[in-house]
Amino acid sequence: MGLQEKYHDLISLAADLVIADLLVREQNNVLYIDGTAKSAEDKEKLWGVYGKIDPDFRAADAVVNIEVADTITTDYTVQKGDSLSKIGKEHGVSWQVIYEANKDIITNPDLIQPGWKLKIPIV
Repeated sequence: MGLQEKYHDLISLAADLVIADLLVREQNNVLYIDGTAKSAEDKEKLWGVYGKIDPDFRAADAVVNIEVADTITTDYTVQKGDSLSKIGKEHGVSWQVIYEANKDIITNPDLIQPGWKLKIPIV
């Protein structure tokens, strides 16, 4: 079985996720998969599939180098009466996306304070 055949599910998922600049090549009996994912979630999906193919990560026959694209954000200052859900609706994203982008500021997504400057990911 060739390496591209062995890692077919991983390569297919990378294509399905539209990994930017996807490059799959074999060199010296090692499969190299390079590219840029749109999100950390997409990168984790790829690692999940890789883990199913090589559960102990011991085969040493594949190098997966997937970067995560920088997320473009806009700044927003929390106003009195705001909630993450309300802010998310105004910007077309879920409250979870805002929470994930601001975990360095927000410890409890139900408690945000007026005056906080949040990053709102643009999707």
